[in-house]
Amino acid sequence: MVMSGEKPGPRTAADATDAAAGGDAAAPTPRTPMSLRERKKQLTYQAVSDAAISLFLERGFDKVSVAEIAAAADISKPTLFRYFPAKEDLALHRFADHEDESARVVAGRAEEESPLDALRRHFLDGLEARDPVTGLCDVPQVLAFHRLLYGTPSLVARLYAYQGRSEAALARALGERVTDRLAAGQIVAVLRILAMENWQRISEGRSADQVYADAVEAAEQGFVQLRSGLED
Repeated sequence: MVMSGEKPGPRTAADATDAAAGGDAAAPTPRTPMSLRERKKQLTYQAVSDAAISLFLERGFDKVSVAEIAAAADISKPTLFRYFPAKEDLALHRFADHEDESARVVAGRAEEESPLDALRRHFLDGLEARDPVTGLCDVPQVLAFHRLLYGTPSLVARLYAYQGRSEAALARALGERVTDRLAAGQIVAVLRILAMENWQRISEGRSADQVYADAVEAAEQGFVQLRSGLED
């Protein structure tokens, strides 16, 4: 969710979806380098998804068949399904890289920083950087992808599965007690709602700069509520 410095707008459908999923956000903790085999596999994922997303943005998700996507990517349908079990994953697979992002923020925080403080800082940094994952991004290609995503019920439903895995990863980072699972569910819900509110305002015609102050205020209120619970 966090970047440092505003990024230039993406120029292709693939760039747009990478941005919409926070695709080039810096990870809070270093990751093990991928092997050559893993890199080749990732490139195939990207190439097939790029072909699919271009078709989705051009014609709409429901009007594009899996056979057409396979043909555009120059692979067979069985090969496509080995990479993407469901059609929806063709549009959403980049979110998988961010399922554990909140968990990594918690794991990588400074010793004196609480999990909630780390997540608050991370989200506010994302707002300042206009990170698409926060919903505060008015790059046209990103808006087009978000319209595709939130305007397609099957994609929205599939996205909840990704968010469920994000919640589980965060619960493990917090300690995996019942109270940790409850906290993770609340945190993920707050982040999702804040992002949706920001995107909704921008989709109504306001710029990211115009929405920014309200977005920060809403985020601060959200984290205050997380700290204090539902009772005032």
